[in-house]
Amino acid sequence: MSQPLPPLRLLCAALLALPMAPALAQSADTPDEPEMQRVEVTGSSIKRLISETATPLSVLRAEDFARQGLTTAQEVLSRLPANGSMMGSGNAIGGNTSGLPTGGQASADLRGLGGDKTLVLLNGRRIANHPYDGASVDLNMIPIAALERVEVLRDGASAIYGTDAIGGVINFITKRALNVTTITAEVVAPQHRGADEQRANLSGGFGRFDTDGYNVFGVLDYHRQQVLTSQERAFSSSGIVPGRGLSVTSGTTFPGNYFDAAANNGAGLAGNPYAASGCLPPLSVAMANGTCRQEYTRQIDDLPAQRQIALYSKAAFRLGAGHQASIEYLHAQNRVQARTAPPPQTGLVLPVSSPYYPGNVGGVPAQAGLSGQPLSVNWRPVEAGQRQIDSKGQADRLVLALSGEAADWDYKAGLARAISRSSEDFTGGYVQDAAFAAGVLNGILNPFGLQNAAGAQYLAGTALRGEVQNARVTTTGLDIQGSRELMQLAGGPLALALGAEWRQEKAGFNVNREIAGQAASSGLSGSLSKHGARRIQALFGELSLPLLRKLEVQLAARFDHYSDVGSTTNPKLALRYQASDALVLRGSASTGFRAPTLFEKNAPPSKNDTNDSYDDPFLCPGGVPQPGANPLRDCDLQQYKLQGGNPDLKPEKSTTFAAGIVFEPLREMTIAIDYWRIDLKDKIAALPEQAIFGNVEKYRALFLRNADGSPYAIADLNDNLGEVKTDGVDISLNTRIGRLAGGAWGDLSLSVDGSWTRKYDYQNERGGPFITNVGRYADNGPVFRWKHMAALNWRLGRWNATLAQSYKSGYVDQNSVEAAYRHDVPSYSLFNLSASYGAQGWLLTAGAKNIFDKEPPFSNQGTLFQKGYDPRYTDPVGRAWYLRGSYSF
Repeated sequence: MSQPLPPLRLLCAALLALPMAPALAQSADTPDEPEMQRVEVTGSSIKRLISETATPLSVLRAEDFARQGLTTAQEVLSRLPANGSMMGSGNAIGGNTSGLPTGGQASADLRGLGGDKTLVLLNGRRIANHPYDGASVDLNMIPIAALERVEVLRDGASAIYGTDAIGGVINFITKRALNVTTITAEVVAPQHRGADEQRANLSGGFGRFDTDGYNVFGVLDYHRQQVLTSQERAFSSSGIVPGRGLSVTSGTTFPGNYFDAAANNGAGLAGNPYAASGCLPPLSVAMANGTCRQEYTRQIDDLPAQRQIALYSKAAFRLGAGHQASIEYLHAQNRVQARTAPPPQTGLVLPVSSPYYPGNVGGVPAQAGLSGQPLSVNWRPVEAGQRQIDSKGQADRLVLALSGEAADWDYKAGLARAISRSSEDFTGGYVQDAAFAAGVLNGILNPFGLQNAAGAQYLAGTALRGEVQNARVTTTGLDIQGSRELMQLAGGPLALALGAEWRQEKAGFNVNREIAGQAASSGLSGSLSKHGARRIQALFGELSLPLLRKLEVQLAARFDHYSDVGSTTNPKLALRYQASDALVLRGSASTGFRAPTLFEKNAPPSKNDTNDSYDDPFLCPGGVPQPGANPLRDCDLQQYKLQGGNPDLKPEKSTTFAAGIVFEPLREMTIAIDYWRIDLKDKIAALPEQAIFGNVEKYRALFLRNADGSPYAIADLNDNLGEVKTDGVDISLNTRIGRLAGGAWGDLSLSVDGSWTRKYDYQNERGGPFITNVGRYADNGPVFRWKHMAALNWRLGRWNATLAQSYKSGYVDQNSVEAAYRHDVPSYSLFNLSASYGAQGWLLTAGAKNIFDKEPPFSNQGTLFQKGYDPRYTDPVGRAWYLRGSYSF
C-alpha cells in the first residue's frame, strides 16, 4: 500500500513557501480582452484557467522551439532544467547500461529518477512504452510537427494519471484543428563535417467545427540526421589522452595478441608479433609488456544516422448540441544505424601447425620463448568492418473519444490502443564465432595480419546477417471521467471530478537464437525470449474546494489494482492561496507507486558485456596477472555480467512534497520559486557494475566462476536496491523589459527557468550507506547542481528574434584514472540565435545553434563507448546553421 501523506501541520507550516505557478491570477480584466475559457490543464481533471492550477506547470509552445531550431522531442526536453535524462541518441552507439541495444530510444527523466518514473502522455492519454524494459516512452515517436504545446507538470501526479507519475508528467498536446494547408522545409548545416539534418512536413485540414460541425486534418513529417563519426571531431577522436591520464583501449586487437600458457615453465607468456614494430597505428598501439591495444574509439560513431517519419491525423465531429466525437491516429517510425568497432574475438586457438604460428611459413615473425604449444589469441578482424546494427522502431496509436455535457456534467471517454515495436538487424561487421574460430584453428585465417585471397574469402563467409531480436508492447485502454460543480462555497463553486480506467498490457521480447547465439560480441548471445501480460483497473476522484475567496484546496485520490502486483491507493493534497493581486502561495503533497514492469519481473537471465573494462579481482588484482591467469582474458578487458528479471521484485513507493511562491514585484515581471522533494523507496534496478567491481569483498558472492576458477560473469539481476532522497528548488523569471524607443524598435522580454538540486542521495542496497550524486559522477553518471535555460526575445511587427542559452554546472568526473589525473568537468553553456519574418502566408526562420562553436568539455567517463566527452549531456555537433521556411494557403 502507498505511504500516508505528511502530517497536515507540515503543509500548514510550509505555506510561507508554496509551489510555483505558471502565472498569477489577473487582478482585473481589461475591457478589450476576451473572456478566458476554462480548459482541462495537465495536473487536474477539472476544467480551470491555467492561472488557477495548484501545481507547478511549465508550458513550452511549438512556435518557440521551432524558432530555435529544435528538431526532435528529445532536443526540446533537453532544454528543460528539470529533465535529467541520460538516454538519448548517443546511447544507441554500443547500448545502454544493460549492455543491450537501445533501439535508438530517447526518454524523458524528470528529477533524474529514471525515465520509468516520468509519465509521458499525448493529448492526455498514454502512449505504449518502448519495448525494451517496457518502462518509458520513446520520444522519437512524438509527432513534433503536429504539436501545439508541451505541458510539463513538475510534481507527482499519481493520484490523477496513474501510479507511475512519480517524477512528473509530460503532456504533448497536438493542434486541435486545421483548415489550411502548410508546407514546411528545414535544413540544419553544421559548420564542421557530419550530422547534417533535413526536415520536411505537410499539414492540412478542412471543415470548421463551429460552423460545419466537423474538422479533419493530418500532418506528415519527415526528419533525417546524418552520421557523426568520432574522427570528425577532435575531442572524440581518441581514447588515449596522455596529458589527462585517459587510456581506454581494448586488449582484443589487430594484429592479435597471443598467450602461451605453457611458456616460462607454466607461468605463461603474452605478446604480439608486431609490438616491436609499433603494432598497426593508429588503430592499435604498442604496450611496454610486448602486446598491442586496440584504439577502438576511432571506429565508434558519436551520433548514429537516424531517420524519422510520423503521420498524425484527427477527425472531430459534432453530435448534436454539447457532444462531439473524435478519431485520432498516430503512426511513427524511427530508424537508427549504430556502428561500433569491429567484432572482438577472444580465446581463439592457434596450433603450431598453422602457417601463421609465429616463425612458420606464413610470414609472422618468430617469437622468443614460445613453448610450441597452441596459443590463445585475442583478435579483432578489422577487415570484417565496423559492427553495424540497424534498429527500426515503430509506434501506432488509435484513439476513439467522446466528450461533451450531459446532466450538468462535463464528460469525456476514450478507447485507445497503442502498439510499440522495435527490431534490430545485424547488417555489417558481425561474424559467426564458431566458423571464425575454426578458420584460425585450421590455419586459414591469419590473426596477425591481412588475409590472403583464401583467408579473405573464408572471412567473408563467416559474416553474420539478419534480424537478431524484435520486441512489441501493446496497451489497450478504456477511460471515462466527468466533472461538475456541486455547490457554491465562500470562494466559488465546489467542483468534483470522478473517473475510471481499465488497461491491458502485453509485452513480448523475442531473440533470434540462431543469429544471437553465434556472436558473443553482440551482447545478446545469452539472451532469451520473454513474454508477459497484466491488467490494471483504476478509480479516481478529485475535489476543488474554494473554501475562501483566496484559498482553494485540491483533494485527489486514485485506487489502482494490478493483476500481477496487487492494489494501491495514492492520495494528493494541494493548496493555493492568493495572498494579494501580486502574490500566490501554493503547496502539494502526494504519494506514488510504480509496479515493476513485465520485463523487470520476468526476464530470463542473459549474459552480456560490462560497459567498462575491468581487471578480474582474483586472477588480475590491480592489473597484475596471478599464476594461472590469462592476461588477455583477465586484465583490463570487458567482463561479463549476468542480468535478468526477478519475480520477487516489490513495487517502488514515493512521497512527493512541493512548496513555493509566485509574485509580481513589478507589473511586467513574474518570479516563481518552487521547492520540491521526492523520497523514493525500493528503487528497482540492477546494481551498478562499478559498485560491484569497486568493492570486491562486499560483493564477493556476485563473482561467478567456472569450474577451473576462470571468470564466468558477475551476477547482476534486477533488485530493489534501496532509497533515493532528492530535493531542490526551481526558479522562474518572466519579464517584459520594455519597448525600445517607444516601440519604434520593438519590444524586449526575458525568460529564465532554472533548477538547483540541493541533494540527490541513493542507496545500492536496502539499509546501506547513502551515496551522494549531486555535483559528482557516482556509478553511472552525475546529477547537475544547477541547470538553466534563458531566452531574450525581441519582437517588432512581423519580425522577431531570440537569443537562448542553456547552462549546466560542472561536476567531479568519473575519475577511474590515477590520482594525478583526477579531473573536474567544467560548466557547459550553449547559445542559440534565431530570427524570423512572416508575411502573406510565409514564415521564414534562420539562425545558428551553438553560435560560439563550444566543444563538449573533456570527460574521462568510461561508461559509454564514446570517449573524451560525455555524449549524454553535451552537443558534439558544434556550430550549426539552420534555415526553415513554411508557406500556408
